Amino acid sequence: MINISKLYCGQITPGDWLRYGKKGSGERPGEIVPRKASERRPIVVWNITRNCNLKCVHCYNDSGADRARDEITTAQAKAVIDDLASFRVPSVLFSGGEPLMRPDLFELMAHTIDRGLRAVISTNGTLITAETARRIQQLGVSYVGISLDGIGPINDRFRGVAGAFDRAVAGIRNCQDAGVRVGLRLTLTQRNVQDLEGLFDFFEAEGIERACFYHLVPSGRGGDMAQDDLPHGACRDAIDRILAKVKQYKEAGRDTDILTVDNHVDGVYLYLKLLAEDSPRAAEVWKLLTWNGGGMSSSGIGIGCIDCRGQVHPNQFWWHYDLGNVLERPFSAIWSDPAEPLLKGLRNRRAYVRGRCSRCKYFDACGGSLRVRADLALNDCWAPDPACYLTDQEIGLDDRGDQEPISAGESSRMPAD
Repeated sequence: MINISKLYCGQITPGDWLRYGKKGSGERPGEIVPRKASERRPIVVWNITRNCNLKCVHCYNDSGADRARDEITTAQAKAVIDDLASFRVPSVLFSGGEPLMRPDLFELMAHTIDRGLRAVISTNGTLITAETARRIQQLGVSYVGISLDGIGPINDRFRGVAGAFDRAVAGIRNCQDAGVRVGLRLTLTQRNVQDLEGLFDFFEAEGIERACFYHLVPSGRGGDMAQDDLPHGACRDAIDRILAKVKQYKEAGRDTDILTVDNHVDGVYLYLKLLAEDSPRAAEVWKLLTWNGGGMSSSGIGIGCIDCRGQVHPNQFWWHYDLGNVLERPFSAIWSDPAEPLLKGLRNRRAYVRGRCSRCKYFDACGGSLRVRADLALNDCWAPDPACYLTDQEIGLDDRGDQEPISAGESSRMPAD
């Protein structure tokens, strides 16, 4: 995640203790502020079910109605939570599918919180009634992220169900009325990028301070949306608009927590903008970006995934690669296995990443971005991330380029827009 509010405008946001190693920024008693990003325990995204009441066109794990099968039991899930607590992961993010369709969700979240972990929900929001919101608040859930990919019909076309927008808005308001910390999750594509102003207007009108703008990852049904992905120029424009809006909020004295997700080049682009503006924040931002390490401390280190069957993955988009199963071996043992080849590579990616990513002068800040995107798009997880929208000149490659063969991601040249 690239925290725009923190980096561009210097705001103190709740995740700074974990994302940038800053004490006094949201950590609770007993939580360890990491000395290095590489030493972090992973936030665990737990896709607790694939059952879902919507049919989102970009669903990364192809969830839908009646997809529940081979799900681990309540007792098995509690044993996993016990192991996660002993392993001292910072939080468990219950996702799906639609996690609220799993009957034992509240029981599992209660067990998570009782074991001293943060419980977070990632949901489409359509099932959050006033009573559900009160239960969430009483339980002590740390945060509810609600997916919303446009205003009105735009969102409903994403979700594949008429009325999804109105029901999600009702869920947001129910959370706010109950005193639950809530924010929005959006995936930027050609289908909704023109609606950015409308989305920000919605944030303001609803009094929402946190929003995560995701870049599309071609996983699950998202793999069928190549024609909807943002070209590099449009992606830069979208980030420019987000930066401008966050700066406007800062100047107006409004606290925000606006982030972009799944493309660490956003942090470098933001840094370059600060340099162009001759901002005194540039040096501090470089320190924060390089402490975090971008992709170097993300998949396989600072974030991990358990699916509904108990399979462990390096992140929630890497379902085509299994690290092990929690029913056969504890998550802590799977995650700590020094011989696992993909984890070994992800934790020493500088030795594995090839092409223009390996030659980028900003590698320490971006870390080669999202390796699973390269894997899904190019069938090579060490190839350049095709979502990088910086030019060769911006990343320090000379005008001649490299003379190496153009093969399997080995070219250092800019991917086609």
